[in-house]
Amino acid sequence: MSIKHPIVAITGSSGAGTTTTTSAIRHIFRNLGVNSAEIEGDSFHRFTRPEMDVEIRKAQEQGKHISYFGPRANDFVLLEKLFAQYGETGNGQYRRYLHTFDDAVPFNQMPGTFTPWQQLPENTDLLFYEGLHGGVVTDEANVAKHVDLLVGMVPIVNLEWIQKIVRDTSERGHSREAVMSSIVRGMDDYFQYITPQFSKTHVNFQRVPTVDTSNPFSARDIPSHDESFVVVRFRREMTNVNYPYLLQMIDGAFMSRINTIVVPGGKIGLAMELVLTPLIEELLEKKRKSSMQMDWVVEK
Repeated sequence: MSIKHPIVAITGSSGAGTTTTTSAIRHIFRNLGVNSAEIEGDSFHRFTRPEMDVEIRKAQEQGKHISYFGPRANDFVLLEKLFAQYGETGNGQYRRYLHTFDDAVPFNQMPGTFTPWQQLPENTDLLFYEGLHGGVVTDEANVAKHVDLLVGMVPIVNLEWIQKIVRDTSERGHSREAVMSSIVRGMDDYFQYITPQFSKTHVNFQRVPTVDTSNPFSARDIPSHDESFVVVRFRREMTNVNYPYLLQMIDGAFMSRINTIVVPGGKIGLAMELVLTPLIEELLEKKRKSSMQMDWVVEK
């Protein structure tokens, strides 16, 4: 963690709805005038899409599995090094993974490839990460320890699968069979590397649908926000959460546990802004005070 160069990370599985949270956080950044450096978790994949296809076939021939959830397909050590470097210096390198033709055309590349590495922008207020592994911990890497605000997006698993199937078939051109196969292939890595992160988060947003999602593999559309509730869980040691204010501001919200608020799904954007804005403001205030102290020391 770093007071001078804070890191905010959104972590969640593919199809978890991290894009919704990212939009809310970018809106917060605009309102607060935050100049952020942004990192996509997919940029730390080890393989291009064609290379990953080869690795999947090799693993299958050996009776094994490989998925985008685990360390065989991702460089956790490199991700931790970036977080550590940014926390210390405010600098580092990034690239992008190009999912679609629309992403790839401006770079004159094919989908499923990476852009070249380049330097992060200078003099940013914080680093913002969105991806699968913002809070991952393994024997070789501890990414979570560098994150100042770790936010989990955790829909119940059937809803997560529905969102992934619909997104990957409609937006990324994958077949339904290929997406279902990737879900099955990734289960072991999901349990080992994705699920444990949500015990390390500062805040979790878990969407729970109020419609039948018992067979996610037959679903053709995603339950809407209005067809769900969102469970917002705070880390117990967080004493700076104004629960009465949140309950007053979010119509229909109620507390289900001492550190948990439930809000109507249609209010998820409002809830995210109300919950995350003061937490981000606190990071920026600590950064400001740290800079003032450094300036004072230099003047002396």
